[in-house]
Amino acid sequence: MDTNHTAIAIFDNHEAAEKGVKKLTAAGFDMKNLSVVGKGYHSEEKVIGFYNTGDRIRFWGSRGAFWGGFWGLFLGGLFITTPFAGPVFVVGFLATIVISGIENAVVVGALGALGAALYSINIPKDSVLEYESEIKADKFLVMARGPHAEIERAKEILSSANPTRVDVHAPTQPMVAEHAHN
Repeated sequence: MDTNHTAIAIFDNHEAAEKGVKKLTAAGFDMKNLSVVGKGYHSEEKVIGFYNTGDRIRFWGSRGAFWGGFWGLFLGGLFITTPFAGPVFVVGFLATIVISGIENAVVVGALGALGAALYSINIPKDSVLEYESEIKADKFLVMARGPHAEIERAKEILSSANPTRVDVHAPTQPMVAEHAHN
């Protein structure tokens, strides 16, 4: 059973999300426990592009420098089109979970690959749908995973970067069957 807690901060723009990540890394958070999720471009833009040459990746579009910098910082990620939010970039630990879900064809209801990945790390389905709506509305998610005390510290740090909100999700407890008495 996964015992990690997850803090998820919602930011209105990529500059604010980047500030949140920088605050976490400056406070000593390990990059392997962080993720950023958001759209690759503004909804009014029509074209985004990226290409990979060797170990470098280049992005075009208004957020090219943002995603290009994070791609290198997080040592990769993925670009997917989701049924609900459209084209989305995912960098950090969540990218591996999404890829695993896609490779194993794991889809939970209508959630799709991104939603299924969030659900698999103990994010309740209602919250998954809220996060997908925030991404669709051009917001960014900055996520941290780890033990309870670390995630409480992450919540404080992320809160200081002025997000729209910060949520903490605890691991789910296994359901215990109750015995009926006659």
